[in-house]
Amino acid sequence: MATKNVKDDTSSASSSSKLFTRAEVAKHNDHKDTWIIIHNNVYNVTSFLNEHPGGEEVLLEQGGNDATEPFEDIGHSTDARQMMESYKIGELIEEERKQDNGKKDRDWSANGEDNSSSWRSWLIPIVLGVFATLVYRYFVSTH
Repeated sequence: MATKNVKDDTSSASSSSKLFTRAEVAKHNDHKDTWIIIHNNVYNVTSFLNEHPGGEEVLLEQGGNDATEPFEDIGHSTDARQMMESYKIGELIEEERKQDNGKKDRDWSANGEDNSSSWRSWLIPIVLGVFATLVYRYFVSTH
């Protein structure tokens, strides 16, 4: 029966999160105390620095900041997303939250470097493929 009470206390603690401002989170930005914001949630990742598969520098670079975009750009696994829940210490106050549905939505219609580099990344392999096909056909037809 004592075990059940401990579980009840844990679940009630997670449902009533502590609220932080971005200014409070920004103060925690070094290797001794590293907090980050992901999807309006605040995480204390200090104890995870040495365990992070990408190296501690990745987390330290984002320390004290909103790391939602870099986190989503990497494409973390479901296991990583579950693991990060153990580092959650609270949430941003309502006034400082960004609209976020938990998924990265990219605006493909926006003009900018992202779109131009995207089509360029496909252009080189296509040109190389066409070139290789032409060279192959030339040598096959002449020999």
